[in-house]
Amino acid sequence: MSQITLYLDPAVQALVDQAAQANGISKSRWVSELIRKYAANEWPSDCLALAGSFPDFPLREVEPTGVDVTRLGF
Repeated sequence: MSQITLYLDPAVQALVDQAAQANGISKSRWVSELIRKYAANEWPSDCLALAGSFPDFPLREVEPTGVDVTRLGF
């Protein structure tokens, strides 16, 4: 298991101490759980639940028509 060193100001250190104690776990485990939660490579379930709930949201690019827009000259 690897180790890291964190430099925290006293106010943040107090928050970590309080949160870990309130959850009945070590500071190391508390920080590890936060990293797992916020560094995950997946969408939160509440975001996934929104999929398809916007009927006018484009799900793919519109096919190009082949017609170019008029460009402004310099």
